[in-house]
Amino acid sequence: MKNTHQVYLVSDSTGETLDRIFMALKAQFNNFNYDLSQFSFTRTENQISTILNNAKKQESPIILYTVVNSKLAKFLAEEANKKNIPCFGVLGDLILNFSKILNEKASHQPSAQHVLDEDYYKRIEAIQFTMNHDDGNNAENILESDIVLIGVSRTSKTPTSIYLANKGLKTSNIPLVNEMNIPDEVVKSKKLCIVGLTTEAERLFDIRRNRLNSLRENEASDYTNLEKIRLEVNKSKKIFKRYRWPTIDVTRKSVEETAASIIKIYEIQNKNG
Repeated sequence: MKNTHQVYLVSDSTGETLDRIFMALKAQFNNFNYDLSQFSFTRTENQISTILNNAKKQESPIILYTVVNSKLAKFLAEEANKKNIPCFGVLGDLILNFSKILNEKASHQPSAQHVLDEDYYKRIEAIQFTMNHDDGNNAENILESDIVLIGVSRTSKTPTSIYLANKGLKTSNIPLVNEMNIPDEVVKSKKLCIVGLTTEAERLFDIRRNRLNSLRENEASDYTNLEKIRLEVNKSKKIFKRYRWPTIDVTRKSVEETAASIIKIYEIQNKNG
């Protein structure tokens, strides 16, 4: 049986950055068994001592941390070393090296990335706009969108839109029932960044069937008819091709990967526009 590591994520802020780094890290190891403990807003030596004392009682503990206060980070590293607990700072060396390159002293301020600046309010505005323009709603001001996503049902339009909104991009998404439900101003627009989302019919069939099962709706319909789905997907591809809209196949892509491709399309279009 594989050894189970007790992983401790220790942050002096929300822990969001550390959580994402750990997600990327663990994805590199197929046989990494672990139990996870997360500690946010850890800003005193007493808090750290409590965490370390608990970790010392566990088998195979590992500590990852983002603590920008250099004194507190040093205390954590030294105390963990005394207890022979593997301990890794995620941002420490990076901040130090950037400080040298930029010839500027770092602020060492926890939660500095969450400051209520112009970018923050831009993200909030984008999220509100995107939520109001989900699933074809509020088409009257759709030209205010940075990005418009179009695709048949269950092609990850909504989660991708929300992810883009968190990047500060106002995103509308339109379910492609037929060509007639795409607003004329979208079709005629030369400025909007419009991206078509498509997927393999078989994959879409599985997703839709699972969706209906979760809702306990088992009646047969065109929504889960494989041949109808194939026609639906092929028709959407023809529409995207007709209007020369860039298309992304989301079959084997995560929301993050799809969004990254969309952002690249958006940046290229803006640069050329």
